[in-house]
Amino acid sequence: MSWKTEVEGIERRRKLASEHGGAKAVEQQHALGRLTIRERIAGLLDDGSFREQGSIAGASEVDENGELVSFAPANYVLGLGEIDGRPCAVGGEDFTQRGGSPSPAGLRKSIYAEEIACDYRVPLIRFLQGGGGSVAGTTGKRPRTGGGEPVYTPNRFASIARAMATAPVVSAAVGAVAGFPAARLVASHFAIMTRHTAQVLIAGPAVVERAVGESLTKEELGGAAVHARSGVVDNVVEDEVAAFEMIRRFLSYLPTNVGELAPHGSRDDDPERCEEALLSIIPRNRRQIYDMRKLLAHVVDAGSLFEMTSGYGRAQITAFARLDGQPVGVLANDTRYYAGSMTADGGRKVRRFVDLCDTFHLPIVSFVDEPGFMIGSKAEEAATIRFGAEALFAVVQSTVPWASVIVRKTYGVAAAAHFGPGAHVLSWPSAEGGALPLEGGIAVAFRREIEAAPDPEEKRRELEARFAGARSPFPRAESFGVNDLIDPRRTRPALCDWIRFVQPRLRDNIGPRSYAIRP
Repeated sequence: MSWKTEVEGIERRRKLASEHGGAKAVEQQHALGRLTIRERIAGLLDDGSFREQGSIAGASEVDENGELVSFAPANYVLGLGEIDGRPCAVGGEDFTQRGGSPSPAGLRKSIYAEEIACDYRVPLIRFLQGGGGSVAGTTGKRPRTGGGEPVYTPNRFASIARAMATAPVVSAAVGAVAGFPAARLVASHFAIMTRHTAQVLIAGPAVVERAVGESLTKEELGGAAVHARSGVVDNVVEDEVAAFEMIRRFLSYLPTNVGELAPHGSRDDDPERCEEALLSIIPRNRRQIYDMRKLLAHVVDAGSLFEMTSGYGRAQITAFARLDGQPVGVLANDTRYYAGSMTADGGRKVRRFVDLCDTFHLPIVSFVDEPGFMIGSKAEEAATIRFGAEALFAVVQSTVPWASVIVRKTYGVAAAAHFGPGAHVLSWPSAEGGALPLEGGIAVAFRREIEAAPDPEEKRRELEARFAGARSPFPRAESFGVNDLIDPRRTRPALCDWIRFVQPRLRDNIGPRSYAIRP
């Protein structure tokens, strides 16, 4: 006697599970410009690498003879696979069933997503589309009568926190995401959303209108235009195919887990390459802006610059790149916004980025043009100094190697956020620094003299011109205040040399991170 009948039951359930919520529900999903969860997983992973966990989890109904009458698959799909030959875990809601609101088996699988990433010590990728819990619970539209979870049930964020301390976590909002899935989205090292098909909400329009009286659409509440600047997501992509590519690229800079080092990329770009444009990229007119991203592209490996969170804290640039194939974190100032000064949002952005690099052992290269913390009434209302100090703590508590290239300004307390412990400091001839920027320092030190002058503005300009003309890059270098004063064209060769020398430090740096309290 064989087990053929039971095996046929397995295959029947697998087939039904592969049909999601049925042909009509799948058609509706496609009509909205969205893929099904299995299509998303297939689009992300290497061909044929997906190994699903709990493929027949769900709820079945059988007749008196034990024959399958109906089967509702779990509305969360989860498993292991590979990206560029490297292992990962991937999962996401099946929106074609219950609008993504979890079924009992779907809830169990979603909770297991973080556990499997921790158990196998692999990156976790989540595709999010759903509204989280329902007032009706996981079993249907009727009042809940049970007593809830046992008192000893672990907090669901405990496994999420462990996953983030263990391996890279990436989340993509590919439809409307609200409630707990929205919290999962931001509980990631990298969060993205599709521009036209995703919204991220603490609560949807009906709840918002009932609670606070605001009548807004999902797009107005939490569309891409909102969250590209709010800091909730790091990047916005045009569609799901672009999301797959961005996820793959992000993971290419990181190790599989905190116990490993990031893989080296190709070394096709000459480490001795010197770009002539760097000699004149910083204007002699100190009030004139320039393109920091163009500067960075002249230094890092060709095509390797991968920027994150560009719409938030815009005066601070955070990106991954490679130097002679070695993945690095890049921190820089964008002088087009507040002259590059650090705002409250910029402080939060720097703190999170430094923690990300430190967690996954990426050396940090900082290109410094920092005029200081943003000032004024709005800066004070935003608690800029608190979030700026939080960034400073992240920097001084980091353990990865730092290299800092002073390309122009290093003023005030905020400048310290660009120099990690034991930083290798290179200076360009255009460098200047001090307790205050020149204009502010003169306004304070010569206030009475300026006010007493027949033409105060003319006197101010005269003093500023005199002190600006006295600036020189040599005294600091001559007193060994920097490791070297260099020709800007030699920046790439100097940093590639540094990368080679810090390799032993990187090997000694693997393992989990923990930090003391911050402001």
